[in-house]
Amino acid sequence: MIPAGCRLLILTLLSLALSSCAAVGPDYQPPKMTVPETWNNSGGGITQQGREDLGEWWQNLHDPLLTELIEEALRSSPDIRSARAKLREARARRGIAGADYYPTVTGSGSASRSKSSAETGSGKTHELYQVGFDASWELDIFGGVRRNVEAAQNALQASTASFANTRVSLAAEVATNYIQIRSQQLRLKIIRANLASQEETLQLTQWRAQAGLVSSQDVEQARSNLEQTRAQLPSLETTQFQAEHALEILLGKAPGALQQQLSTATNLPLIPDRLAIGIPADTVRQRPDIQVAERNLAAETARLGAAEAARYPTFKLSGSIGLEALTLGGLHNSGADTASLLGGITAPIFNAGKLRKQVEVQDAVREQARISYEQSVLTALSEVENALVSLDRSSAQSEALAAATTAAQNAAELAKQRYSAGLIDFQAVLDAERTVRSSADSLATARADRVLALIRLYKALGGGWQHAAEDQLNQQG
Repeated sequence: MIPAGCRLLILTLLSLALSSCAAVGPDYQPPKMTVPETWNNSGGGITQQGREDLGEWWQNLHDPLLTELIEEALRSSPDIRSARAKLREARARRGIAGADYYPTVTGSGSASRSKSSAETGSGKTHELYQVGFDASWELDIFGGVRRNVEAAQNALQASTASFANTRVSLAAEVATNYIQIRSQQLRLKIIRANLASQEETLQLTQWRAQAGLVSSQDVEQARSNLEQTRAQLPSLETTQFQAEHALEILLGKAPGALQQQLSTATNLPLIPDRLAIGIPADTVRQRPDIQVAERNLAAETARLGAAEAARYPTFKLSGSIGLEALTLGGLHNSGADTASLLGGITAPIFNAGKLRKQVEVQDAVREQARISYEQSVLTALSEVENALVSLDRSSAQSEALAAATTAAQNAAELAKQRYSAGLIDFQAVLDAERTVRSSADSLATARADRVLALIRLYKALGGGWQHAAEDQLNQQG
């Protein structure tokens, strides 16, 4: 029989547990920030009416190899595998926090045999057999467990958003390195074309020198111009190989694994004529890094409640049931059963302000999380605006450089013809060829920069995870 006083205490504790429905500490309220209604720098072809599905934005570039590389990276990249492992960790931690809702039950069994001394005792042998179960349960009166579970759930959601953010960054990084490779290949192609033209010029000067029409100085100047152009090849080839190796690392491959696939030079991907990007509020909702910051703020708010609950008393029930007998067969007798039940209260009385300071620490951590969220929103808006400006200005730059390159090529051809006819000196030919080389290289760089600006825009808008990542997460869940 349980004593009446103990029964009253236990009933009181159970009543408190069942009646308590509010946890101490602040309830989380999503932060509110004022964002602009429209983008400031959307240029031609960019509309803010509606928003495209940017889950697989790389399809808009119509480059099959780029699509293949991005999708392979999203399946097997080390970054993806690491993010997936962190997500599993967060799920497990949520389960650990939730386990505190339930009682802890342990089983035990023991057998002992002892013999006392005949000089000091009876000299008999004694045996004792015990089996039983022990249980304990801490009642969540002030919501400490609930706040910890809430924090773990928010941390899991932050980890899910972090997984999505990894996809966004990875897709953009793969595309960026791919464009850099294609850009270097294009620049190498232009230089080799210039080399072919300059070799023709060198041959022309050699013929004229042999005919006594010009001095050997023209020949040496032509040769110098040719070799200066040739000297640019190693640097561009080095940059290309470095970009290839960076791309291979992103895909989890050894250096050189993609060399055959990337060996055939192709044109840069085409920019879509139109792109619907939505309004700034859409980006705030869409960007996974903002979701990470917001969920981290929610988790820190819940942890503040858990720190506050630690300042209140804790209520615990514990008990055990079992069997105890002097012989193994005696465990089956009706009188071998044992039982105990205990209800206890523990309250902090003096800790030199430690618990109060822990609450202050957690409140400061929560404030830091709030500031981090605000910064993430402002950073996202800034990245979109910067990408829009870069895309618009690079388009204008490409058009101007295209016209300049065409004019320079025409001028170089005319200069070569006039030099052949003896109407101008060789310096004019050299200047014209250098202008062609510089303009063509600048044009190739500007066109690559325009594609890179589009990739940055897609990344800034949070593109690259919406549906495919959700499918992966559901499959893992």
